[in-house]
Amino acid sequence: MVKLNDIQKIYFIGIGGIGMSALARYFKSRGAEVSGYDKTVTPLTKELERQGIDIHYEERVDSIPHDVDAVVYTPAIPAAHAELVYYRDNGYTVVKRSDVLQWITEGSFNICVGGTHGKTTVTSMIAHLLRHSGYGCNAFLGGIAANYNTNFWSSDRNVVVVEADEYDRSFLKLVPDIAVVTAIDPDHLDIYGTAQEVENAFVQFAGKVKPGGCLVTKKGLSREVDLQASHNYRYSYNDSTADVKAVNLTVENGSYRFDVSGPGWIISSIELNMGGLHNIENVVAAITVAKHLNINDDAIRAAVAAFKGVRRRFEYALKNDTYTVIDDYAHHPEELRALISGVRSIFTKQQLTLVFQPHLFSRTNDLADGFAESLDMADEVILLPIYPARELPMPGVTSELLLNKMKLTNKQVLEKEAMLEYIKTKRPSLVVMAGAGDIDALVQQVKTILEP
Repeated sequence: MVKLNDIQKIYFIGIGGIGMSALARYFKSRGAEVSGYDKTVTPLTKELERQGIDIHYEERVDSIPHDVDAVVYTPAIPAAHAELVYYRDNGYTVVKRSDVLQWITEGSFNICVGGTHGKTTVTSMIAHLLRHSGYGCNAFLGGIAANYNTNFWSSDRNVVVVEADEYDRSFLKLVPDIAVVTAIDPDHLDIYGTAQEVENAFVQFAGKVKPGGCLVTKKGLSREVDLQASHNYRYSYNDSTADVKAVNLTVENGSYRFDVSGPGWIISSIELNMGGLHNIENVVAAITVAKHLNINDDAIRAAVAAFKGVRRRFEYALKNDTYTVIDDYAHHPEELRALISGVRSIFTKQQLTLVFQPHLFSRTNDLADGFAESLDMADEVILLPIYPARELPMPGVTSELLLNKMKLTNKQVLEKEAMLEYIKTKRPSLVVMAGAGDIDALVQQVKTILEP
């Protein structure tokens, strides 16, 4: 097996992925020679290139380096990918992203955040709290932290904050000192098969917390009794029976102000300048971790107030007196429900136009009823065609499947250009754009249409 310290040259297949790019930045920070492939040019790949990482965008064996110590690939890459096949057939060390995270975290104090939704925001909040307070940490995030415009940073402190991805059971390779579980709703049923197997995996994840370690879980999870560690905290947005919760909530100019009450302590006057009631709950989880680490209350308060959010997590693309455009990564029914509820909590009188791009044929098919129920919470819904990502089409599974299950009257399926033309003609005052595919590439165009 290759030792982490021996890696001088490393190649990434799918380097533009949010998790892969964090690892690429990690090795670049260590002085390694980093290069990679991705199928499309994105703002993230352009940023990696600006940092001195060589990337090509055609699947060609004659474009790849041959003197690398390790090759890392993402599960989104097809098994028949020519570059992946070449490296495997020629005896290179070829590993998944999760294997590399396992190598990195073998000798560190690890704070691992898992959950079928919410984990990126909670991971980013915890990492920000530790960095802003001066505690220090190395961070591997599943999104771009707006404060620092990156998904990775390093620190001299041997503490790692890492997003623990349940896809492909990757998170079971991590060994947390502190674990957070935000949700265990059904997802990735193409991998797990049943909702019960998803839950079982999270029970396994919780069971990997080191002896004497800490487990922070959302209050009311279906397998709560099975989620146990040496130190347990159940958190909630407003459940009075939770160990840690928000109290005395007020909304002022789009920001939330509240106190956080924990076992034997209370932090008053927390200010969160990020929309969405679910983000109050997310920051309660992050504060729980910070308190367990004995971070000073004033430092926690200051860090939360300074938190600018995560790119594509309730991110304001446009906000003025006439128009608001919110961009969000939501791609699961519960995420959509939380997103729409959060928007409603701030914009109480405006009609909500939701533009949603379903992500994956399998997820759309497996969770169709839940998607329809959540989408019905909007005033108007525009569905884009399904973004396939790693999947081939499934017979009968299109965005019309969701449309036909919805009870809402004001709904339609539009191609991208038709959607932009509709926004140009109707000029809705409150637009929420959601999805994990390439819908983010349309946000700037919608903003440009609506900006005065």
